[in-house]
Amino acid sequence: MQPLPEIGCYGLAGHTSSPRELLDEVRRAEDLGIGSVFLSERFNVKDAAVLAGAAGAATERLGIATAATNHNTRHPLVTATMAASLHRLTGGRYALGLGRGFDLLFDVMGVPRVTGAQMADAISIYRRLWAGEAFAHSGPAGDYPYLSQDAGFDEKIPVLMMAIGDRSLDLAGRVADGVVLHTFLTDETLARAVGRIRSAAETAGRDPASVRVWSVLATVEESVPEEQRLRKLVGRLATYLQGYGEVLVRANGWDPAVLQAFRDHPLVQGYPGAFDAIGTTEELGRLRDEVFPEEWLAAAATGSAERCARRVQDQYDAGADSVVLHGATPAELAPVVDAWRGLRDPQAFAGLPTNPGWAGR
Repeated sequence: MQPLPEIGCYGLAGHTSSPRELLDEVRRAEDLGIGSVFLSERFNVKDAAVLAGAAGAATERLGIATAATNHNTRHPLVTATMAASLHRLTGGRYALGLGRGFDLLFDVMGVPRVTGAQMADAISIYRRLWAGEAFAHSGPAGDYPYLSQDAGFDEKIPVLMMAIGDRSLDLAGRVADGVVLHTFLTDETLARAVGRIRSAAETAGRDPASVRVWSVLATVEESVPEEQRLRKLVGRLATYLQGYGEVLVRANGWDPAVLQAFRDHPLVQGYPGAFDAIGTTEELGRLRDEVFPEEWLAAAATGSAERCARRVQDQYDAGADSVVLHGATPAELAPVVDAWRGLRDPQAFAGLPTNPGWAGR
């Protein structure tokens, strides 16, 4: 099967109680020609290092990225060791993906909230360790009397950043090798984000084209059962709005009054968990019909496989280098991948690396 390095998917998208399912998912993704798998982390049975190691061992060609873990939940030497181990285990297919995470979660965990200065500092520490340096460090990411991995290291490991707000986009353009944007961005917002990343890279003296930008497109093809379509679209959007609604609404220029109406809705007030995990068909249907404007859910790929494939092309037309088809398993994505294969221009993606963190062109 001809590989599609410009296309990615998430492994164990959303919640799971069985991480072993990832093994079949990544094998199926590789068989379909999907270029990369992205692995989010949750503090239950989705440890980023374990999942990435499993994905690397179960595949031979698939690019693998954590998207995302956080720099503040591990000592920098532990994170650098995780990435170096995965880099060598996969033969260079791995990219370390970092995100800001959730302030309230970090507060209850008793770890510092993430700042842009910390992330930039942490990335500099990793890169020095991967270059074989031994050093003391004091900076926003912490104070460390002595850091060293291996004097013989010269590891070329790309760093991805998850970004949505303007400051995060600027930071990613300055310091990251690749950027993973957020789900449910409108095409206009995607184009603005790409432009901002490229501009920040150029201002920092970098080649703007050297930063690989991934759009993340919620993709739910019509053969997926209705209950699952609601969970993957309405449930996923509602969960984002529960956690950091202002950020997403501000990025898209959406009406904040709708966000407030969502929060004031009697179903949402005091809801005992994430809608994409425990929301019922009835509950999600109410949110769709009573709260969400059609335009909010239109920032996704839905309908026939051919229509979904055209929405993928929209992401490239808006400036993205690559697209993560989010929220569906590789088996559910198979019709869309087949449709995309018939639509794509192979020359547009010639020379794109397997590793999702490198632009390479």
